[in-house]
Amino acid sequence: MSERYVCIHGHFYQPPRENPWLEEILRQESAHPYHDWNERIDKECYAHNAFSRILNERGLISRIVNNYARISFNFGPTLLQWMEKAAPDTYQAILDADRMSAEHFSGHGSAMAQAYNHLILPLANSRDKRTQILWGIRDFEARFGRFPQGMWLPETAVDVESLELMAEAGIRFTVLAPRQAEAVRPPDRENWIDVRGERVDPSRAYRVPLPSGRSIAAFFYDGGLSRAVAFERLLSDGHTLARRLVDAGGGIRGPGSLSHIATDGETYGHHHRHGEMALSYALKIIQESPDVRLTNYPEYLERHPPTWEARVLEDSSWSCVHGVERWRSDCGCSTGTNTEWRQSWRKPLREALDHLRDTLGPAYERGCADLLPDPWGSRDRYIEVVLNRESENVHAFLEREAGRPLDRDETVQALKLLELQRNAMLMYTSCGWFFDDLGRIETLQVLRYAARAIQLHGILFDDEIEESFLRLLSRARSSVTGLGSGEELYRTRIMPERMGLDRVGAHHVVSSIFRNGRNGIGTTHRIYCYTVKVDEHQRLTAGGVRFDVGRLRVTSVITRGMERYSYGVLHMGDHHLVGGVRPFQDMAAHKERVTTMVEAFEKGSNLDIIRMLDRDFDASTYSLNSLFRDEQERVVNRILQASLEGAERTMGTLYENRMPLMRFLADLDIPQPRPFRAAGEFILNTRLERALGEAEPDPVHLESLFHEAKLTGLRVDREVLGLAAGSAVERLLQRVAEAPDDADRIIRVRRVMDFIRSLPFATDLWKAQNIYFRLLESDYPIRVQRAADGDGDSRWWVREWSALGSALGVSLPAAIPGTPAAAGSD
Repeated sequence: MSERYVCIHGHFYQPPRENPWLEEILRQESAHPYHDWNERIDKECYAHNAFSRILNERGLISRIVNNYARISFNFGPTLLQWMEKAAPDTYQAILDADRMSAEHFSGHGSAMAQAYNHLILPLANSRDKRTQILWGIRDFEARFGRFPQGMWLPETAVDVESLELMAEAGIRFTVLAPRQAEAVRPPDRENWIDVRGERVDPSRAYRVPLPSGRSIAAFFYDGGLSRAVAFERLLSDGHTLARRLVDAGGGIRGPGSLSHIATDGETYGHHHRHGEMALSYALKIIQESPDVRLTNYPEYLERHPPTWEARVLEDSSWSCVHGVERWRSDCGCSTGTNTEWRQSWRKPLREALDHLRDTLGPAYERGCADLLPDPWGSRDRYIEVVLNRESENVHAFLEREAGRPLDRDETVQALKLLELQRNAMLMYTSCGWFFDDLGRIETLQVLRYAARAIQLHGILFDDEIEESFLRLLSRARSSVTGLGSGEELYRTRIMPERMGLDRVGAHHVVSSIFRNGRNGIGTTHRIYCYTVKVDEHQRLTAGGVRFDVGRLRVTSVITRGMERYSYGVLHMGDHHLVGGVRPFQDMAAHKERVTTMVEAFEKGSNLDIIRMLDRDFDASTYSLNSLFRDEQERVVNRILQASLEGAERTMGTLYENRMPLMRFLADLDIPQPRPFRAAGEFILNTRLERALGEAEPDPVHLESLFHEAKLTGLRVDREVLGLAAGSAVERLLQRVAEAPDDADRIIRVRRVMDFIRSLPFATDLWKAQNIYFRLLESDYPIRVQRAADGDGDSRWWVREWSALGSALGVSLPAAIPGTPAAAGSD
């Protein structure tokens, strides 16, 4: 076979960002305007690679393709866990891509597994290495429905022990950087050839012999070409990228040479805007090139089994020229954005966490003594529960591991022990050391996992371990003035976030004040990874004051731990609120407390109630500050709603009364007075956003509002309205997709789209184009054929659909003569 091969690998990964006590990502302000960084990068990269555009010579969309189906890729398991719930369309496209790639590549899917939560394996102990590899494999199987042939090593950090464990688990190959090859040996030759310093030939696969007698295949990617894609401007032109990839495959000077690159997947769209489109175009060109075959690693292995052997450079990685020092010392590797900062904090951070891990291990074994006969094997298999926390699955798992049914208390203890170990691995996520300072969100996140592990230890065992951890952590110091040491950051930023079941109960009690009619006796509420069941509830009102009192039980979905609480909350309007939650003791004491507070409320003695809440609930009193961040924002917005409506009426009156004068001033090119401008821009933008948000936006009304902005010289919020306009088209197109024969729906979306094209700013039509393209592939060919057969309704449909495609920037395939598609098609 004379053909050469090209393979592109993308390592798609984000560190786990979930709050360890809630198992959800809370709002991250630095990701604005998105909720969090996962959501932002999904919008900029992951989703865009699932639905990537290929443009024709006129800049119109000729195809929308799934890039993942034509490349090699791996996704971090914790990222996929988030994506399954938060970005299901992207998630499904990734799973579909693996099946599609198997059709392209001789039955071999392109997806690779990854060691579970991206800890640096050479720096881990043997037990953690094994668990991380087994969890990565099992997570992959559960999602992709097959066993993985390859596994991505976090930061490609490699040592022989990790390769042994991967080979033992059935992994056939991995991908490494060229500087990670120490020596190679051709077939039938005893002497090794030193290839350190990136002198390895990347155009073939290598067999890595292991001490056990096993072996694993390794691909050393093209370092120079990968760097050009990731850090230079090679992604600015898909044609040039394709040419460079094809030309690079000449290393063997014979048949079967492989040209391959590996980069962070976020390169394609997040780091380089529209990088996914350059990738799509390059893949298209390569597929159309004679004597070049687009491939993935397992297909290449099948066609060209390795004949050369390689030895890997122990404790090496792709993102640190000093090996793995970036994750344990001040080696000089950093992002380069703050050159005066030092990373001397890395060593004491790792030493503190190693000390914590080595303290938790024996405690875990001790706690499992009467519960789990094989404690570390149980941890290896605990991924089955992480993937499915349904009660039936959890109890079946524990019964298998224990060899007998566990009672409720034993179940809770076993799950807390296993969760202690899960968090003890999550605290080693590599991003905690990767960046420039101790105070970054990634490092704080690993400290949160450490705090959760310490908390679980404190619940399970009598001995105190936190202070010794903090003494070691105190040696780590931030370069940012005012942040101080790791201990100070832990005490000021992490400890206040630590919570128990009482905090969840308080959140429910406070937030339920603002949810009328949704807190009745017997109701169950899901709050992140907890359930709250209301056992007793009374609500008393007097004017604008409300008082809730009752009993509830809070249960953790993760550990199955449950506690009962008494509560009382007094709301005096707006944000004036005080509440208390305390462990439920006995019914008599509870009833006496409730009776006393109800009597005080009926007498109008709010101050007495506040005193009773302070006294009877000890220090466990709460306010709006007690709400978890996302719910806090929702409640505050609700509180502000009435005030904002009043402000809108006042500003609307001012604007309406002064509109003639504002038009006159604009006509004379005289700047609007600041109060007039502030009121006018607020009212116009509010009305425009509201009009675009209607189920069926009225183009005539929208046009009149934009015309008013032009007459008065007022600025419109281009970013907000561009997103709102795109959402309007998306909603209307979704309605068309539900009933493609409904002519009125097509006419409505056409009218709105014609108006949006006239706007003087960009509109986000990405989702709308995706919906349109799905209908283009499913319904359009059928309509074209019917139109060609003389059906008048179909001819009208094709004409309208073609005009809509033109407005959306889509190039249609050739249609029937006389329609717009025929004139503007590919």
